[in-house]
Amino acid sequence: MKAVIQRVKYAGVTVDGEIRGKIGAGYLVLLGVMDDDSEQDAEIMAKKTASLRIFEDAEGKMNLDILSVGGEVLAVSQFTLCADVRKGNRPSFIRSAAPERANALYEYYCEKLKENGVKNVEKGVFKADMKVELLNDGPVTILYDSEIWRKK
Repeated sequence: MKAVIQRVKYAGVTVDGEIRGKIGAGYLVLLGVMDDDSEQDAEIMAKKTASLRIFEDAEGKMNLDILSVGGEVLAVSQFTLCADVRKGNRPSFIRSAAPERANALYEYYCEKLKENGVKNVEKGVFKADMKVELLNDGPVTILYDSEIWRKK
């Protein structure tokens, strides 16, 4: 499972001109689900997302997590994060999870964010042509790959 986590002042996603998810300050999370990902990957990713300390404290240090600042999350499924670009110029998505499995793990990740204390989790629309608008805060962008936390 791969995630791009952006600290934002606000973010929103529209489909066919209709707002489908919108947040104030918090994280825009672009989430890609790989073919070998599991519920355990989603659980770890959600816990790590909720406890990521990239908000500034009173001394200006990135020391606070999203729970401490009452932030929100907009999670958008993005299979293109699973692209393999090692050969040629056209990305291969062969390692992306099948749509049904990817959606199930994406939804599970969102539920686990709530269980980890994130009070508002908004979502995009799976498999839709989405337009995402955001105002980066910093900018601060963190890349996560659940493979680094798997027990070998």
